[in-house]
Formats: sequence, C-alpha cells, structure tokens
Amino acid sequence: MEPIVASFLIGLAFAVGVYSGSARLVQLFLWIEKDLVDKLRRLRARTNYLRSYLILWLLLTTGVFLVFWLVFHNLIFGLLSLVFLLAAPWYLLRRMAERRRQKIEDQLADAMVTLANAVRAGLSLAQALEILALRCPDPINAEFQQIVAEYNMGKPLAQTLAAAKDRLQSENFALFAAALMASHESGGRLNETVERIAQSVFELQRLERKIQAETAHARKSAIYMAIIPVCVLVAYYFVDPANTRLLFTTVFGQFVLATAVVLNVVAYFWARVILSPDI
Repeated sequence: MEPIVASFLIGLAFAVGVYSGSARLVQLFLWIEKDLVDKLRRLRARTNYLRSYLILWLLLTTGVFLVFWLVFHNLIFGLLSLVFLLAAPWYLLRRMAERRRQKIEDQLADAMVTLANAVRAGLSLAQALEILALRCPDPINAEFQQIVAEYNMGKPLAQTLAAAKDRLQSENFALFAAALMASHESGGRLNETVERIAQSVFELQRLERKIQAETAHARKSAIYMAIIPVCVLVAYYFVDPANTRLLFTTVFGQFVLATAVVLNVVAYFWARVILSPDI
C-alpha cells in the first residue's frame, strides 16, 4: 500500500509541476522545434510534419518512462531513459548536420577555384554558378543548384546568397558570398578575390587536418574510456553477481549507477570538446 501511495503523491506533484510550468514547457517545445527545423533544413529534409512527429515522440518517451516507473517501480532508470530518448534524436540530427556542413566546407575551396577559372575564361557570374551546380560533387552541388534555380526564377542574387548563407551557417561560405555580392554590385576582379579566399580556406583546412591527425589517438582513447565502465560492470557481475544485482534492485544502487552513467557521458563529451578546437 505504501508504494502505491508514494507513487500517487509523486505523480500528483509531477502533474502540478507540469501544469504550473506549462507556459515555459510550451516555449521549450517551440525552441526545440525551431532548432530541429534548422538542422533538417541544413540536411535538406522535409519539415512538414515535424510537430506531429515531435508530439508522437514525446508520447512514446513518456510511455517508456511510465513503464519503468509504474510497472518496474524504477523511477531513477525511468528518468534516465526519458532524458536519453529525448536527447538522442537531437544529438544524431546535430551530428548529421555538422558532418554535412564539414563536407561542404571541404568542397568549398575547390568550388571557389572552379568559379575563379570560369570567370577568368570570360563567363558571367550566373554562368559560373551554373557550372558549379553541374560539376561540383554532392552535397555542395545541391546548394549551388538551389541558388541557380532561385536566381533563374527571378529572385535577386543577394537574397539567394543570403538564404544559402543562413542555411549553411558557414563562415567560409559567408565570406565567399560577400565576395560574389561585391563583384556583382560594384564590379572588380572577382577571380583574384575568390582565389585569395580559396587559398585562405585551403590553409585553414590544412591546419584542421593536422590537428585532427594529432588528436586522433586521444579521441579514440575517449571512446575506450567511455566503454570501459560497461566492461568493468559486466566483469564484476561474473565475479560477484549478488552484489552487482544490488545496483539494479536497490534505490541506492540505481542512484549510484545512474550517476555513473551521467558522469561517464559528460566526461566523453567534455573530452570531445577539448579535442576539437575551433580554428
């Protein structure tokens, strides 16, 4: 009887907390939706039914939490699973968007050289952009194809470049777009300006690759350090299964295990931040 009363009181307190903070929860939901829309736009994915998918995902994660709490009487693991299920999709989308952005960054310098050569050959800026849309590899060719398509439909070049700059969120592309706009509005030797920007981008990429190569071993070590606690837990289970089960069956053990998981995840991401300096 006491566990039922305790669960009822906890649920009542949770419901009161949700009701009192409903306005902030709505603002948080809208912020998450906006952030996911931004990442999906970078991945060139559709966002038509994103809100419906988010609501469905929230219901599913809440259902998992309630199963852990009410069926297995495990509130701590329920909260841990709730946080993990809510954070995992956002993290995966962020990683995918960042990888695509990095791939575009790697292809941008070659695209600048191609555009400079096309302008030097006597082509106009619009014709040079069409060549980039046709000859550049994926995924940067999709961005130039959209720029050319919008420009051909009558949209000003400044707006198409500004939209691409907001979509890509790349400092190198912003510099490239500024050079294109300056040449388009006031003239000048576009090929020389773009070539200088391309040389700067090549140098930055060389430094980034050097740092990535020198920190590769440390990044692998961070992954191994995150996996080792799981291996130690499995080893302890075979050595002393009775006491190891206490981590899963007692409240104190569950709290210790959840704290260890949180600290392990924080340490892994902290190591990634330290080993990924921004040049």
